[in-house]
Amino acid sequence: MKQFAYLKGDRVIWTIVFLLSLLSILVVYSSVVTLAHKYKQGNAEAYLIKHAITVVGGIFIMYMVHKLKYTLFSRVAQIGVFLVIPLLLFTLMKGVSAGEASRWVEIPGLGLTFQSSDIAKIILLIFVARTLTIKQGQLNDLKSVSKAILLPVGVICALILPANFSTAALLFVGCLFTMFVGGIHIKIILKILGICLVVGSLLLAWIMISPETFPTKRAITWNARIRNFYNGDAVSNYQSEQAKIAIATGGVIGKGPGNSTQRAFLPQASSDFIYAIKIEEY
Repeated sequence: MKQFAYLKGDRVIWTIVFLLSLLSILVVYSSVVTLAHKYKQGNAEAYLIKHAITVVGGIFIMYMVHKLKYTLFSRVAQIGVFLVIPLLLFTLMKGVSAGEASRWVEIPGLGLTFQSSDIAKIILLIFVARTLTIKQGQLNDLKSVSKAILLPVGVICALILPANFSTAALLFVGCLFTMFVGGIHIKIILKILGICLVVGSLLLAWIMISPETFPTKRAITWNARIRNFYNGDAVSNYQSEQAKIAIATGGVIGKGPGNSTQRAFLPQASSDFIYAIKIEEY
């Protein structure tokens, strides 16, 4: 295929990247309609152009990066795992806040923001893979695994957790999966999961009993969400209920691109709840 003549790597992965990038442009254009009426006098094209430029820029960066020798990333991760720690600390203290959480860092002069946890995810997973490769055959007990892998994984996930619990949890599970694929014995992984279950239960009890004494203010939000979900509070669960309506009314084949109705009712239709809009339309 001539279009792949200048691309190295897996052509299937490149095809998926291009298709998802194109789909993202369509979904963003559809989901920002309400946002455009609120902030841009109905000019949704402004968001479309901004997103398209970001996508093209991202693909260009991917193309330049994929030309590098892959072993370089191992060295980058070795240094990067120590650099993301102050970056995550900066995000918690000085990052852009939204919804009572500081998850973003603004790039000066560009008006763009990025989630520092996204960088941490990539760096940490490469670091774990690198460690498993270098120390293959040496990680035979919980102590050695904890010292070589769990310590940096735990620190980084702990720094992500106050602002984004779900990302921290998924990243930790991803690291465990990488460890399993990398040859760590299943008994060690089960021990880690057992420890996490005990610690998680204690943290949950703390959040439910006394959230105001928890180190992060997000604990109060977590407490409220758990109680609202358990009590079935329609007012507090407004967004999730509207998202369920979007999923249910989309049917099997969806309403078609740009035909979402719930985007007018979901306050976060273009961000946190864009998944519901995708299902409703597609």
